Amino acid sequence: MHERHLVVTRSARYAVLGEAIPAPAEVWFVLHGYGQLAAPFLRRFQTLDDGRHRIYAPEALNHYYLQDAGGAHGPESKVGATWMTREDRLTEIGDYVRYLDTLYRHVFAELSRDATRVVVVGFSQGAATAARWVALGRARPDDLVLWGSPAPPDLEWPGAARALARSRVTLVYGREDAFFDEPRAVSEAERLRAHGVPPALVGFEGGHQIDAEILEQLAGAP
Repeated sequence: MHERHLVVTRSARYAVLGEAIPAPAEVWFVLHGYGQLAAPFLRRFQTLDDGRHRIYAPEALNHYYLQDAGGAHGPESKVGATWMTREDRLTEIGDYVRYLDTLYRHVFAELSRDATRVVVVGFSQGAATAARWVALGRARPDDLVLWGSPAPPDLEWPGAARALARSRVTLVYGREDAFFDEPRAVSEAERLRAHGVPPALVGFEGGHQIDAEILEQLAGAP
């Protein structure tokens, strides 16, 4: 038996906040975590809906039923999405990098990249996705924010370092986050510095969540 791959065309869903703003000062791409969907995730960024920001939330291509106990699924069955699993992982990474590159080109076909500050935020599983996108894809954000998770351990250095170092990298952690607390964030900062990528560290009182005050702080960064 031999496995093969076939490239196909499919539709990808994304949500937009501030779409009516003709010339936003900042464009954000926000990547959700495991089991989340784009539109509900984007609601956590409402604090930035101030006439200056346009925010894009792409949705991962792989969907599944949450809390699947078997049996039939109905209209009340909750659905989540994941950027990848360990199954055929390199193909899925390549697929989502191309997908995000396509969205990036679509956005800046109508906006001036030079006149816009670009911020990429990855939350939880989306942090690994964001880091891989910036390392492997064609996006060149001004800021890369890894929130609630480290960069993936399998990035290919030093090539990844050259790509990541083009952006200001920030690690955001909740002090009560069971997955990425202050000690883990400090350790990740040391790892990135060793590869030539010096990140800023931003902490807040909370857990594995998006914090509105931190968003406003990041939006006010130069």
